[in-house]
Amino acid sequence: MCGRYSQAKDPATLAEEFDAVDATDGAWPGPDRNVAPTTTVIGVVDRHPRDASGTADPQRLERSLRPMRWGLVPGWADDPKIGNRMINARSDSLTSKPAFRRAVKGRRCLLPADGWFEWQRDGPGGRKVPYFITLPGGKSLAFAGLWETWRPKDAPKGTAPLISTTVVTIDAAGPLTEIHHRMPLVLPAERWKAWLDPDNDDPTGLLEPPPPELLASFELRQVSTLVNNVKNHGPELLEESHDEPEQQGLELDLDANADVPATQ
Repeated sequence: MCGRYSQAKDPATLAEEFDAVDATDGAWPGPDRNVAPTTTVIGVVDRHPRDASGTADPQRLERSLRPMRWGLVPGWADDPKIGNRMINARSDSLTSKPAFRRAVKGRRCLLPADGWFEWQRDGPGGRKVPYFITLPGGKSLAFAGLWETWRPKDAPKGTAPLISTTVVTIDAAGPLTEIHHRMPLVLPAERWKAWLDPDNDDPTGLLEPPPPELLASFELRQVSTLVNNVKNHGPELLEESHDEPEQQGLELDLDANADVPATQ
């Protein structure tokens, strides 16, 4: 998966679609059809609600929308800039890499998206052509994600943590293999509850590719290279286009975490 996607629906719409409470508290930055790493995005989590003393109620779960920064920052990190390399997490390394081991056991989320962008090289040595992968009818995709909290080690007591997230990726499947070798793990609605369950500390059985019927329903649409520039955010980025405007910036590689050390 390449490092751009669209998340243009407002929190009220997403809360209804994902049957969640809107807990973004005004932090939604507005519609963004060209979400890039370090951007604030909306994530969906299931958590046990806490009382005034901070005690969690193990008998109840509350699903909510939360603002998160794209690019996971592990709690042990000295510098939040490490998140710039943690925009995705390969499914086959979730339990082995220190950056993801804690999150995969109980801090999993969904990342709603209108769709994502992928680049395909137009012949050997040719230009990279952007495509937008989406569902017909405007239905949101749900990327499997992980989230973490981080505070500076010298932060005063009561300092609000940085909440960050990463997209789980798998080997491309179905028609997507013609464009790129990786893709986000897109979860069908029937898998949401199990993925979000904070009491399930072994989600490895949930890392299967999307079912064939979901893969077959994806629409792959060639779009303008205007998406290459992170300053562009308009709806025209999602429209079909076979034009060849001047290249503006470079697409990002969502396999950026491949060089993250295996130890802290």
